[in-house]
Amino acid sequence: MDKAPDLLSTINFPSDLRKLKESDLKQVCDELRQFIIDLVSEKGGHFGGSLGVVELTVALHYIFNTPYDQLVWDTGHQAYGHKILTGRRDVFYTNRVYKGISGFPNRKESEYDTFGVGHTSTSISAALGMATASHYKGENDRQHIAVIGDGAMTAGLAFEGLNNAGISKSNILVVLNDNCMSIDPNVGALRAYLTDMTISPGYNKMKDEVWKLLGKISKFGPNAQDIASKIENAVKTSLLHQSNLFESLNFRYFGPVDGHDVTRLAHILKELKNIPGPKILHTLTMKGKGYKFSEGGDQTLWHSPGTFDKNTGELIKGENKGPQPPKYQDVFGHTMVELAEKNSKIMGITPAMPSGCSLNIMMKAMPDRAFDVGIAEQHAVTFSAGLATQGLIPYCNIYSTFMQRAYDQVIHDVAIQNIKVVFCLDRGGVAGSDGPTHHGNYDLAFFRCVPNMIVSAPMDELELRNLMYTAQLEKVVSPISIRYPRGNGVVIDWKQPFKEIEIGKGRKIKEGKDVAIVTIGHPGNFAVTACKALAEEGIDAAHYDLRFVKPIDTAMLHEVFTKFDKVITVEDGCLMGGMGSAVLEFMADNNYSAKVVRLGIPDKVVEHGTQMELYKECGYSPDDITDTVRGLMGKKKKSVSSLFISL
Repeated sequence: MDKAPDLLSTINFPSDLRKLKESDLKQVCDELRQFIIDLVSEKGGHFGGSLGVVELTVALHYIFNTPYDQLVWDTGHQAYGHKILTGRRDVFYTNRVYKGISGFPNRKESEYDTFGVGHTSTSISAALGMATASHYKGENDRQHIAVIGDGAMTAGLAFEGLNNAGISKSNILVVLNDNCMSIDPNVGALRAYLTDMTISPGYNKMKDEVWKLLGKISKFGPNAQDIASKIENAVKTSLLHQSNLFESLNFRYFGPVDGHDVTRLAHILKELKNIPGPKILHTLTMKGKGYKFSEGGDQTLWHSPGTFDKNTGELIKGENKGPQPPKYQDVFGHTMVELAEKNSKIMGITPAMPSGCSLNIMMKAMPDRAFDVGIAEQHAVTFSAGLATQGLIPYCNIYSTFMQRAYDQVIHDVAIQNIKVVFCLDRGGVAGSDGPTHHGNYDLAFFRCVPNMIVSAPMDELELRNLMYTAQLEKVVSPISIRYPRGNGVVIDWKQPFKEIEIGKGRKIKEGKDVAIVTIGHPGNFAVTACKALAEEGIDAAHYDLRFVKPIDTAMLHEVFTKFDKVITVEDGCLMGGMGSAVLEFMADNNYSAKVVRLGIPDKVVEHGTQMELYKECGYSPDDITDTVRGLMGKKKKSVSSLFISL
């Protein structure tokens, strides 16, 4: 039998897809899924989510007139197929690579990316805004579709959007991509509710019959459909022994349907185009669908597995170079268990990132003292505050970028009341290939202005352990943040006895006489490297590790400005309002005069790349530090970081 001609290579845009016969869609899905497997296995990236929505992606672009019809993907982990079908197939090998295309929908990249995403639960609100604008402009034929996962549906913002959309007459379709997963398995009452709807045999039999009825009577006009819909809703309520949550919010509910039957999905979406008002289509999918190793394996692992052998499913690990320093997140996870074994008051909280932040280690060891509260950062903070009012010591681990979503709760529910919550901020600073929505650039700045907050950043794994230990001591009575970066530390022998760190007290890493380098957090290790290189050139640089940006070590800064007229600050955070700004404020307030150069993240959106590529782009890599010192000392710069270009 002759092999069927390749179809994916003929699809440059969705308009090409819409020229195909419906019978071709299954082949398109097979080719699209294989394309994703081929590329991600070699280049890495988000895997399971995109495989899970291949059929849904093809059906949406086949039925709807994108980009005129507005398609909004929630979060964006699952949008690889969308990108490949919308003009980026031939450059997809640059996905998440420095200067390449983004791993998430990005408005600057394509008109098909209607809304930039990366954080969860924004799609319904964005699509409703677009639908309302279309109604105002008289574009009544324009469709607006939000694709959101069951994990993202648990966040408050999703319900705010649903609540608002339900009272509008806007033409919006919410596609609920239900796969029981976000990055880790989903939790909470909504998960149980959706499962009840999915597995009810009576309801599913009725649902199939109603779909057939709708198809038969739709030719008689909207009144007949309204009657059928009311009958369906009444039966749903009876069979599920409860009212339908979504229809209680004035959404027309359809489903659940098989999210991997592309032909049926196309038929259903075509029907829904002709039904006005807010609608929700509940699709059932499997993360990693179509690749046997992800279907039968650990779905958390296959969310973003790195590179792997596509034929065997074996993950490709880096060359074994002997013992390596651990990841900061794993130091956090193991240290939590150690501390909790010594102090029965310690509790662990994370909003849907137990594996990402390694709280899963404590959840396994002490399931009654570690909580995954779902994609709910605001709730995580206030829940932690509630625990603290009862004498417990909550360690609330939230990625720095996601802490932005709970800023009001930090101020209103924690800081104003001076409630002791320990905020462990993972992924502080540039986070690498996930790009601007995931960089943790702002926490040093936005926390140091909050009354009662202690703001710290460890330079290495030992410092992280000791700050975590210090935070639970009775003498610490205020909220404290401990931020650390993504990736590995620098200390192999990290599991050493705990030592208390005096709050607000920095440390001198190296004496010097020519210039002072003041750092906070992990970039202090860049300064160590720079100091060694400078010493070989006869430049004697002193190095100070502040540890705390609030309260700041005033005694140390008095020493710095008394001894040095050339000072460099280095931080893995935004320059505006960050540690360097705090040092300048101290200098001005105390009438010192010195040449101060601040290195850190400039006032711009930093795109994706490896962390070192981004350190160089932002100008605070080890080479940049040495170059800055050379410049201050009147010597010629040697490095080329400012001209760095990635392949």
